Amino acid sequence: MAKTNKETVAEEKKEMEIKEKTAEVTLTKEEKKAKLAKLLEKAKKLEGKVAEVKEVSLKEKLQEKEGEKKETLVPMEDYLKASIHLGTRVITPDMRKYVYRRRADGLAVFNTALLDDMLREGADYLAKFAPKDIIVVCKREAGWKAVQKFAEVTGIRMFTKKYPSGILTNTQLENFIETELVFICDPWLDKNALHDANLINIPALSVCDTNNFTKGIAKIIPGNNKSAKSLGIIFYLLTKLYVEKRKLNVAVPSVEEFIDDWVNLVAPK
Repeated sequence: MAKTNKETVAEEKKEMEIKEKTAEVTLTKEEKKAKLAKLLEKAKKLEGKVAEVKEVSLKEKLQEKEGEKKETLVPMEDYLKASIHLGTRVITPDMRKYVYRRRADGLAVFNTALLDDMLREGADYLAKFAPKDIIVVCKREAGWKAVQKFAEVTGIRMFTKKYPSGILTNTQLENFIETELVFICDPWLDKNALHDANLINIPALSVCDTNNFTKGIAKIIPGNNKSAKSLGIIFYLLTKLYVEKRKLNVAVPSVEEFIDDWVNLVAPK
């Protein structure tokens, strides 16, 4: 049956529409390819720039690390042997900035390089005061040996075992004393001494662990204040630095006199 003119026109129209749509699709694919090519080209350029930045950053970091290298007060291994870097499972907001990480068992770990810096600062602060103007207080038994040796060498008055409350604030007491700095080993255990220092408005220096709050303390020395080894290394270094800075004519004992069995201690791996 012959097609009518109308049918022929309709078919031709349909074919033209199909061709137009196909052309549109083809054109769209080509445009997409062109856009993709441009994006890839830009990505390569950006990748090159990022690589350059990374390379420069890495070099800068290495240079910074080289520049930051300095001699610590004792070899880093000695700090680790003494466990000065081991805190508690509790980290207060006051002490968070000194913490490097947590161990698998939950114990906080101090930034050891930072501890070295803070020990130097603590020694500088301590050296501003003469021995007669300082008292050191340590209620924790783990610190008695080190504090006693520190006091013996420097001539600083010490109070271990028990701090007689009121000796700084009550002028009526027979054992009343005047001082310009109170040095404590733990803001919690030695809170009475800290309280008295705050009452008469004199500064307090304190060794602070990760679980300590630092309110009322003028200067802190971060570190493990629960261990005899740790307190031993802290007071050994403070003794050495204090004697040097105050130019005291006394001999500083070796670290073995501050820490029992020091020679046999091994740094944890």
